[in-house]
Amino acid sequence: MSKPSIGVMFRREMPPESLPDFARAVEACGLDALWIVEDCFFNGGISAAGVALASTERILVGIGILPAVARNAAYAAMDLATLARIFPGRLHVGIGHGVADWIRQVGAMPRSQLGALEEITVAIRALLRGDELTVNGDYVQLAKVRLDHPPQVVPPVSLGVTGPKSLALSGRIADGTILVELTGPALVRKNHDIIQSGMDEAGRAGDGHQITMFAYWNQGADGVATRAALRPLLAERIAGEGMRDLVAPGFADEAQALLDRGGADLLASEMPDAWLDELTVTGTPDQCRAAIDRFGEAGVAHIGLVPPAGITPAEIESWSRALTSS
Repeated sequence: MSKPSIGVMFRREMPPESLPDFARAVEACGLDALWIVEDCFFNGGISAAGVALASTERILVGIGILPAVARNAAYAAMDLATLARIFPGRLHVGIGHGVADWIRQVGAMPRSQLGALEEITVAIRALLRGDELTVNGDYVQLAKVRLDHPPQVVPPVSLGVTGPKSLALSGRIADGTILVELTGPALVRKNHDIIQSGMDEAGRAGDGHQITMFAYWNQGADGVATRAALRPLLAERIAGEGMRDLVAPGFADEAQALLDRGGADLLASEMPDAWLDELTVTGTPDQCRAAIDRFGEAGVAHIGLVPPAGITPAEIESWSRALTSS
């Protein structure tokens, strides 16, 4: 069985000045990675990743995810290359479509989200490799552009995507895929097959494409109370438009029936415990380790645990040490 590397997410609600202490706490307790979020209109992903890298010495820092259309491909590659050169082997870049409403809000919605993601990702990866690019695409226009300081250790670039066309694209052009919260092991396996079809199409079957996923994390000695505390958040997310299509196969219809009967409150109170087992990392440390193992069995290489809002660095250290102790 594959054991996923374990990281923790620096939640978007946390003020940026708290990031250095948070990053140091993640490293101090022996975890493998810290994941930075870039959501509108919270913290900048690349700048926050730089702070996290400078505040630590060992851990990987992942950016999950940069909206592709928010930056010129060449300038994004320059910023990422700078971090990758100063902190070799410690950066993992996530790129995605971005949330459509936010992208519209800033006037950056492309005619083709899939086309924009492909052109921009391909260009960024090529520039990070040190290639010279001349491109006259719909979303990338470059004339003999080459980075003067490409990184000696090229960071992996993963696509943070959900739909089948985007998953197949990730298999064709990216080093890995980042899957959103509420993606249970059954859906991980299904998504892996779609990603593999893209890899096969591009002749990349042996390229070592790795899956990263984010999972809600709540941990405590009282497993019943800890799991109960996560139920309202889980219900709220499942109730959100589009999210029921992302939950593990077999849950969506039952979730919709509960929502029709009594909304998110009823869904929170009556959802089966099996849903928490499938969709989250929650309960006692033993229960949390078992959940991580299930994701590993499904093919997840890296897991980014999403802690409750307001968690302190001291709590991160305590939870993480309990989680990783055998």
